[in-house]
Amino acid sequence: MEKHKEIVRRANLLKETLIDLRREFHQQPEVGLQTFQTAGRIEAFLREQDIETQMLVNGAAVRGLLNGRFPGKTVALRADIDALPLQEEGQVPYRSKVAGAMHGCGHDAHAAMLLGAAKILAEERKNLKGRVVFLFQPAEETGEGARRMVDEGCLEGVDAVFGLHVSTTFDLGTLGYRSGPLMAAGDFFDVKITGKGGHGGLPHEAIDPIVAAAQAITALQSVVSREIDPLESAVLSICKMEAGQGAYNVIPDTASFGGTLRSHAPRLRQYLQRRVKEVVEGVVSAMRGGYEVRVMERFAPTINDEGMTRFFVEVAQNVLGAEKVFEMKPLLGCEDFSCYLEKVPGCFSFLGAKNEEKGMTYPHHHPRFDIDEDVLPLGTALHVAVALEYLTSR
Repeated sequence: MEKHKEIVRRANLLKETLIDLRREFHQQPEVGLQTFQTAGRIEAFLREQDIETQMLVNGAAVRGLLNGRFPGKTVALRADIDALPLQEEGQVPYRSKVAGAMHGCGHDAHAAMLLGAAKILAEERKNLKGRVVFLFQPAEETGEGARRMVDEGCLEGVDAVFGLHVSTTFDLGTLGYRSGPLMAAGDFFDVKITGKGGHGGLPHEAIDPIVAAAQAITALQSVVSREIDPLESAVLSICKMEAGQGAYNVIPDTASFGGTLRSHAPRLRQYLQRRVKEVVEGVVSAMRGGYEVRVMERFAPTINDEGMTRFFVEVAQNVLGAEKVFEMKPLLGCEDFSCYLEKVPGCFSFLGAKNEEKGMTYPHHHPRFDIDEDVLPLGTALHVAVALEYLTSR
């Protein structure tokens, strides 16, 4: 459609600005709920476009509000802005200047793309029907940011919400979508096992928490493989373990381990949580130890609304080309965009940023992760097209 071609053209005119913004964020990454400098830069940019701003989450988040000339619906567009506690290994000129922190998941690109969309939409305010809310969110990686923003009223008056995530799994300019369950629920758990310390040469006088932990970890591996239908999706992964103080001949008093649970179905989520507790109780009690189990719910499943997904796909096909838009498989990764989808209908999707010729193939959370910056105007154009089409068609 001609109007979408014009949107793409205007987004391409902003390409250098988008690259500059993305690289600025990339060089100064901030993690978790500490995205104060990033949020400040975003607020300043929005104010330059005469967009109303509100700082949320103690100044780590920004909510922008663009009022159109005519009354109508309200659509929200979201970008996460936090980085990872990861040392960057890439040698690009715009590499992170902060030791131990990098944008290894593309959130710098998300922020830049949405700022570009805000600029274009602000230029259309005299013709705009309804309102656009821009959500710049911290702490997606820890599962805290979206919930905090929702609790502080970021979705007040919002009728629909949309989000994009760049992906080096998919080729540049392609888009993966899925109606219904897209990403998994994600919970964390910690287990502490208490035994009785002693001499490594006299194990019969001790109650060894390391052996108990090892047995419990082994038993937990059978929960998914032997208790869950193979045609359903579930993961139970042990990701950390700690015991002892480095001595080779001391049995410690305690051992601990922890990990993550992933599932799409709510009943499986509850089942996995229950079975972690039951398995640990059974194994450790049989080995004369004590135990503590703590399960922390972090991410709800990301479930796209059927109607909003259908609408978004039609817009994306017009912007990118029908041949570039495809239905993807559900993922067992987690995304706290799910918090917004629990409140209002919407759609979350993945925009390809992979380019093998440029070496942009490293996966998310890798210390050499990077994207083809040609994706930036495409993301901006998608945001603009979705907002305008939603507001004008309702």
